[in-house]
Amino acid sequence: MQISKRLDGITGGGSDGWELFLKARAMVAAGIPVTELTIGEHDIRTAAPVLQAMHQAALGGHTGYAAIPGVDALRAAVARRVTERTGVATTPENVLITPGGQSALFAAHMAACDVGDRALYIDPYYATYPGTIRGAGAVPVAVQARAKNAFQPRAADIAEAAQGAKSLLVNSPNNPTGVVYSRETLEGIARISQDADLWLISDEVYDTQVWEGEHVSPRALPGMAERTLVVGSMSKSHAMTGSRIGWLIGPEAAIAHLINLATHTTYGVPGFIQDAALFALQEGPDFEAEIAEPFRRRRALAKSILARQNTVGLVPAGGAMYLMLDIRATGMSSEDFAEDLLETHRIAVMPGESFGAAAWGHIRVAMTVEDAAFERALATICAHAQQRAAACVNENGPGGKPGPRIFPTA
Repeated sequence: MQISKRLDGITGGGSDGWELFLKARAMVAAGIPVTELTIGEHDIRTAAPVLQAMHQAALGGHTGYAAIPGVDALRAAVARRVTERTGVATTPENVLITPGGQSALFAAHMAACDVGDRALYIDPYYATYPGTIRGAGAVPVAVQARAKNAFQPRAADIAEAAQGAKSLLVNSPNNPTGVVYSRETLEGIARISQDADLWLISDEVYDTQVWEGEHVSPRALPGMAERTLVVGSMSKSHAMTGSRIGWLIGPEAAIAHLINLATHTTYGVPGFIQDAALFALQEGPDFEAEIAEPFRRRRALAKSILARQNTVGLVPAGGAMYLMLDIRATGMSSEDFAEDLLETHRIAVMPGESFGAAAWGHIRVAMTVEDAAFERALATICAHAQQRAAACVNENGPGGKPGPRIFPTA
């Protein structure tokens, strides 16, 4: 028997970008200490009061089938939160509760695309994006956001790819770069979405982690509410990654169809998890700020360390729990650099190539270990890059392989 072509080709017949992460995890399982700066997993666990609310809800009997669109109180709480944060009037009928943001991404593409439709996404991208699009039966088409433009996508590049496409997926604050898209960038995206009649799918799971600039939901821009599907999640904002609880915001008619999809796929989210999510949302913005604070603090630490050297460049990281570091001065691909770093220093980072061709020569560092360990690891990364850059210059001469550094470190 053969597996369907849709599943057999979900990674596009190549790497899915997770090899180094899996190698690091295998080393840890074998008893080898590794500083893991790979995935966006908080170094704190879900807060005890949230877990207590989950426990009490389960003991209280909310363990049967829950309402498939989400329990009324949670849908209403999410609608209020979105209204308050974006200024766009949002009702419970605009909300579908999903098993995490990843499920919402898949559902959004199922709503926007038929089999064989072209679905655009921005490169660099979160590693699951192209596979999610393929899983929905559409054809993924990458639009590069270039390092020379500080990884802000250009409207002209999107417009060039938009002919015949059905959707565009964007993510700000961005994983992997940490870049917060400017209002100008988002206005260009909105203009192209309307001109080309695209569904805009906006992944906003890092909306509580903004260090510089402002988070603008494209759904709030003129004419965009009726064509925008917004992905949200409790994973990053409330350190509830394992609870698998998120949402999709969209026009009422689209959400009604997506409820039908949920009926035939996920059949909803456990009620006791929804109750815990409701409790967490009711803790308010101060609780969200508390969850985000370690990443704000570590970003400041990183800027201080990087300012003391001139080999590793820092992509302007306005948000999210990641740093994108430019290591092109080493003359190495980011895959080779990350492998070398893991073997030499037992520090695991994600190669830029895991997130698309536009991130070649960069590595993504997750700010997800305690401050002292993070500071040591980042200093080691810089020292390692300086050694490799010196070796590259010695081998190739002043005009050798290393590319120019694009970004300042301060």
